[in-house]
Amino acid sequence: MEGFAILLLLLLLLCSFVISNLTVSIAVDTLNATNQSIRDGEMIVSLGGRFELGFFSPPSSTNRFVGIWYGNISVPTVVWVANREAPLQDLSGVLKLTNQGILVLLNHNGSTVWSSNSSRPARRPVAQLLDSGNLIVKEENDNNPENFLWQSFDYPCDTLLSGMKLGRNFITGLDRYLSSWKSLDDPSHGNFTYRYDIGGFPESVLRDGSVVIFRPGPWNGLRFSGAPGLKQNHLFTFEFVLNEKEVYFSYKLRNSSILSMMVLNSEGSWQRMKWIEETRSWEVYFRVQMDNCDNYALCSSYGSCNANKAPQYCSCLKGFVPKFPEKWNNKLWSNGCVRKTPLNCSSDGFLKHSGVKLPDSRQSWFNYSMNLEECKNLCKKDCSCTAYANLDIRNGGSGCLLWFVDLVDIRELTENGQEIYIRVAASELGMKPVILKLQQGKNERRRIAFICMFSIAVLILGLALVFYLWRMSCGKKPGLLTAVPESSSNVKNQKEGLELPLFDFATIACATGNFSTANKLGEGGFGSVYKGILKDGQEIAVKRLSRSSSQGLHEFKNEVLHIAKLKHRNLVKLLGCCIQGDEKMLIYEFMSNKSLDFFIFDQSQSISLDWPMRYHIINGIARGLLYLHQDSRQRIIHRDLKAGNVLLDHEMNPKISDFGMARSFEEKETTANTKNVVGTYGYMAPEYAIDGLYSIKSDVFSFGVLVLEIVSGKRNRGFCHPDHQLNLLGHAWRLFTAGEPMELISSPIRETCNPSEVLRSIHVGLLCVQQSSEDRPNMSNVVLMLGSHGPLPQPKQPGFFTERDLVESSSSSTSHKLLSSNDCTISQLEAR
Repeated sequence: MEGFAILLLLLLLLCSFVISNLTVSIAVDTLNATNQSIRDGEMIVSLGGRFELGFFSPPSSTNRFVGIWYGNISVPTVVWVANREAPLQDLSGVLKLTNQGILVLLNHNGSTVWSSNSSRPARRPVAQLLDSGNLIVKEENDNNPENFLWQSFDYPCDTLLSGMKLGRNFITGLDRYLSSWKSLDDPSHGNFTYRYDIGGFPESVLRDGSVVIFRPGPWNGLRFSGAPGLKQNHLFTFEFVLNEKEVYFSYKLRNSSILSMMVLNSEGSWQRMKWIEETRSWEVYFRVQMDNCDNYALCSSYGSCNANKAPQYCSCLKGFVPKFPEKWNNKLWSNGCVRKTPLNCSSDGFLKHSGVKLPDSRQSWFNYSMNLEECKNLCKKDCSCTAYANLDIRNGGSGCLLWFVDLVDIRELTENGQEIYIRVAASELGMKPVILKLQQGKNERRRIAFICMFSIAVLILGLALVFYLWRMSCGKKPGLLTAVPESSSNVKNQKEGLELPLFDFATIACATGNFSTANKLGEGGFGSVYKGILKDGQEIAVKRLSRSSSQGLHEFKNEVLHIAKLKHRNLVKLLGCCIQGDEKMLIYEFMSNKSLDFFIFDQSQSISLDWPMRYHIINGIARGLLYLHQDSRQRIIHRDLKAGNVLLDHEMNPKISDFGMARSFEEKETTANTKNVVGTYGYMAPEYAIDGLYSIKSDVFSFGVLVLEIVSGKRNRGFCHPDHQLNLLGHAWRLFTAGEPMELISSPIRETCNPSEVLRSIHVGLLCVQQSSEDRPNMSNVVLMLGSHGPLPQPKQPGFFTERDLVESSSSSTSHKLLSSNDCTISQLEAR
């Protein structure tokens, strides 16, 4: 009987053990916030057993990390790491889920080493490891992916799994990108990143630090134009999405039993791996970078690379010749090619190139609804357009992709290449002399017609002036010319000489809700700015000139004169104007994210502007200034570059605005002098503020101030520090000379910053704000320095370095005391 009791007790204990293990196995893939945690040596396993989450150490390392790895193969392969930059030094780590739905990793002291975040407050959160390899935090009974509180797929490491997105969310600012391990033994961030650039048509770009080393080309509807081998097949399908909300690339495996992943390894190779069960190993299924021609811009501007012509890989496109032939023949291709025959806008044509990788499209313009003929006509009309191509090659081709810069990173492909049409002089198209002569005769007739029309116009204007003087002598005032009414943004009537569409007052009043205060965006010395929506749905910004502002009238004329013909992705586009009665208005494209100062100087908003975005903005402003100074039809000095005059579109692309104070230069002019100093205190160069001398170097100084403000999150004017009374430039100079430039970094970007990019930005900023204008680089050198890894010259002391008296005297003075607010733009400085 006693033996039976012992047997019964053993059976009960066994049942209890089975039930206990059954309960654990049901919850094996989840972690709740009440009483569960994972300690070093424990793990959770996805429901199908494909992935495991726990603690691990890389080969030849004793550091401990929390990660996810393939669990059903003989070679555990880590695909995601939580605490990449904060390894644990012992086996005491604990991973928990808080009641707020946040994953936290604690060390032996109970201090948080790493944590996730949450999109909103949680009620009953659970963490779950899915069979896709995605670690999610969600409400207990909510399986809708749109409602996940957090997921590891949003924060990739070096591996792209099936179903993961690689790209950006324009609404939240989330940037999903890959970064390599530092080495096989160190999962911290390495030198290589693979992410989307969103300046023009979005492209994924592989970088070594800040230097671009490879891009697979723009997506053409089927594949990336420069990666013909990376195509859909029996193993996987691709997806590319670009809309107002987001841009991303992802892939899905056709057979879920196949193990395959895309990895950016520590040597910078972007490759697809496939598990081979027979050999029990990972094999490289495909390398995205195929050969030397995949080295970014190997042949530079207008050069084409052909891997089959090694070692002389590079050749110039038809119609172009090497810029430096001797260097080119010695395989030094970095200077690229130049046009054999200069362009003549009216007679230029386009040469078709087939079977190529499309050039870098990150500074391009695109439209999905146009056809190829419309695309050609649009490019033909704009003399700065260098090439055009179909955006989508499916079903015979559709969409339009335009380039307005030198074409770089072109290569010839043996399969799956694309077609591009490149602008060349008419003579390069093989036109016969007779045809050219006819064309010249046509141009001569046009010139004569223009002279006749101009003479008639001068005569009419003379008669109008006589009539005006006669009316004035009679004591009557003539009314202003009323603009031709228009009903939409597609205005066809243009004011002669300005080449700008004219809107009627009723259209603008209707679009802005009769200039309601609810639509008011801001106000300045010139008047007010309103948001509006035209009948066709286009959003606009309307700058309405104040009737009492003589300053605004001058700015109005000046802005129309300078910006009407400017076209660049980093300049705000002027859509038209309205001149009717006493009303004078400028109509711009609407910038949904306001101005840069709204983000960098506001404590709550600055958090949303991480370092990659700030660096993107710095480079965008630099390219916009370079266009003004060098590449526009007339060289333009902005004279009022500041954070408030840099607007941000829905993709956070920077666009320089407000050309009311701009001045144009002749080709050989270098400096000019003015008695009326205009600009904003804190951004003006010393020689300009004191002596009225301005040049392109004045804008360079303003740009340098802006760079240091973006890095630090502090205004130059009004900057305070407990240890000294220097402005921001002086503070940055002090830190730089003391070997502590990283102390300048704004706290919201410390976790996301790339140290080498930050240091280079600070260094370039200080070069731009040097006291002497001759020491400052021009913008072409600035753009080059920001995008390279080479050594930089040592900066000299910045302008306005002397310490100031923060208590301003109320007595009059004849000297200029440069201490007014950054927000205040002045039109004239005179001694009081």
